Amino acid sequence: MPTKKPYIDLSDPNLLGLILRLALPSVVGVSTNALQQVVNAIFVGALGAQAIAAVGMTLPIVVLLTAVGQGIGAGTASFISRQLGAGEYLEASRGASTALAVAAPTGIILTVALLLNLQGIFVTLGATSTIMPVAIDYAATLLLGYTLMLLNIVNGFIVRAEGNTRFSMWTMITAFILNAVLDPAFIFLLDLGVRGAALATLASQIAAISLYIAYFANLRGIVLVRISHISLRADRIRQLALIGAPATMTSILSAIAFMLLYGAAAPFGDDSIAAVGIAVRLLTIGALPITGFCIGSQAILGFGWGSRDFARVLKTAKFILSMTVALSVAYSAAVVIFARPLVRLFSDSEKVTEIAVSTCIVFHLFFGLFGIQSFVTAMLQSFGRARLSAVVSLARQGYLFIPAVMLFPVISGFNGLLASQAIAELGAGIIALFVMFHQFAELRRSLRHPTSRAIELAG
Repeated sequence: MPTKKPYIDLSDPNLLGLILRLALPSVVGVSTNALQQVVNAIFVGALGAQAIAAVGMTLPIVVLLTAVGQGIGAGTASFISRQLGAGEYLEASRGASTALAVAAPTGIILTVALLLNLQGIFVTLGATSTIMPVAIDYAATLLLGYTLMLLNIVNGFIVRAEGNTRFSMWTMITAFILNAVLDPAFIFLLDLGVRGAALATLASQIAAISLYIAYFANLRGIVLVRISHISLRADRIRQLALIGAPATMTSILSAIAFMLLYGAAAPFGDDSIAAVGIAVRLLTIGALPITGFCIGSQAILGFGWGSRDFARVLKTAKFILSMTVALSVAYSAAVVIFARPLVRLFSDSEKVTEIAVSTCIVFHLFFGLFGIQSFVTAMLQSFGRARLSAVVSLARQGYLFIPAVMLFPVISGFNGLLASQAIAELGAGIIALFVMFHQFAELRRSLRHPTSRAIELAG
């Protein structure tokens, strides 16, 4: 047993207050990360359409890289919160320590592999001769800090899983402020161009990892990260991997989807590529706060599941659902209504603006369903239901979107490209709704038959 209480008591009877105390700092932190992407894009936008397109084309690589961290982090967070709910504090610490021990060498291996194949990747993405050198310059510099980025992602999940979402928030805010200050200095004052934007991001990652090292070294949390706690037992690693696998696969498929999207836009010229890049960035900005709310609340779901308090789990789930739906619908409406001024933040080109406005509107038509998808995925991860989580999470940018983006542009040109995203969003939302109603029915049955249902649901 620990000698001190967690930063926030996950068994606090004031459930709504607890959700807000955990979720809001997570929303602020993740939204700050989104804002960091906006600031980067605004400064890079001043360098021209080729620079915008080059940075946009690097987004699939960034998504692919963060996929590994999110997979390890999601599996670890689910494991930690359920172990804490069951009172297994040492086991939670072993899970966290093992996850970080696996993440470091993974980051180094992936960095080397990507650097050796960078040009081929951008050829696959459809980079033109004018975009290619700028994209390689930006991506190669960014990759130097990937291992740090990976460790920061996993650290964030660990800290949030034990209830300390505020520390994660302040770490992200610190990284953002540093990035925002260094961006114009490196890009314009030192005349480093897009490489300067990548160097600013690298510096912010160094600052973040320093804060996490201080956090664990000073024993600020209930989970202890120690070399002696590292355990390479197959069953423990399997538990982490199975829960995290859908999150990793979702992000990998998102990266593949973005590659296909840019590849489909390439025949229409640099302006179309830049427009799609702006629309994708706005989608990412809208998704991050919603994802942040789910991530921040996930610890409560996992803790309740681990302690078999199904009434608390159901009440928590309903509140999270209402918040995520409200956020996604509000953002969808805002982008559709204010598409033009939002696009103008990223480009002053009239041609890029005209294409980007229509792209943003179509891409966000059914974004209101994203809140349901995010909630259901987070809930299933908290329960340790890896397979069902994969069915929901892989739909939006996976088995629905990829066939559509490969087929529709061939049939209907650029309009077909736009339709592929909207149709995939709608289909994924319907699937998430069906799974959500089924899970709620399961939870209600567990309340009527607590002993038998607890055994069944645990399996």
